Amino acid sequence: MGFCMGVRRAVKLALDEAAAGSKAVYTLGPLIHNPQVLEDLKDRGVEILEKGRGDLTGATVLIRAHGVSPRVEKELLAAGARIRDATCPRVKASQMKARSLTRAGYCLFLAGEKDHGEVIGITGYAPGCVVAACPGEAEAAAEKRCRQSPAAKAALLAQTTLSADEYEAIGEGIRKWFPKLKIIDTICGATRDRQNALKELCGQVEAVIIAGGKTSANTRRLLSIAQSLGTPAWIVENEGEIPGEIGRYALVGLSAGASTPDSAIDTIERALQAL
Repeated sequence: MGFCMGVRRAVKLALDEAAAGSKAVYTLGPLIHNPQVLEDLKDRGVEILEKGRGDLTGATVLIRAHGVSPRVEKELLAAGARIRDATCPRVKASQMKARSLTRAGYCLFLAGEKDHGEVIGITGYAPGCVVAACPGEAEAAAEKRCRQSPAAKAALLAQTTLSADEYEAIGEGIRKWFPKLKIIDTICGATRDRQNALKELCGQVEAVIIAGGKTSANTRRLLSIAQSLGTPAWIVENEGEIPGEIGRYALVGLSAGASTPDSAIDTIERALQAL
């Protein structure tokens, strides 16, 4: 549970910049999907930079763990910003792999959520990349591409927070049209460990509380996994959101997303123990 390596690194970079007393420190969008951490960074002077950036001369801009496209980096530099790149190394590896496969002539598919920051950043390195969020989308897109270019080489990457089961199903949909599909395992090991631990936990408890931000993709996926196993489950961002019905269960499990700080997990754990 708790911060993965990429999130921990991004938060440390932000805190270091705040402590250095830089003129202005921004994160390009929310640094992570956790309201408590974002509020703490704001209190330290780290603001969220949204669209309509304007002149950034003298400002430091942190690229969050999700990464961005090359175009966005160029825009920031052109606006005068000093960039601190907090892209997760695993995401950066996916970006480089997407670029190399595209340059090698592959028809590239990316399994993930098209509006997620990580996916948007990766597609910036691979013009023409096809994003598919589910097996049906993947199969339909693969059929269209196959009819256009039946002899094309095809490859598949995954959003790092995808579940292994989802990735396998999406790959099977594409393989119906591209039997020699090259599948690259880009699911984060920390994501896989948390998902496997949750599956084991669900077999031992009556219900599960998942600590984390409701906008966090990896946290929402933990919720989906628990529910798919028939385990009552809730995402809570703080102890005040623990549902009253949790008192119906004698044995409750606690899990947490990769962007949930230890302090939030500890507070929620203490609140559960006090029930």
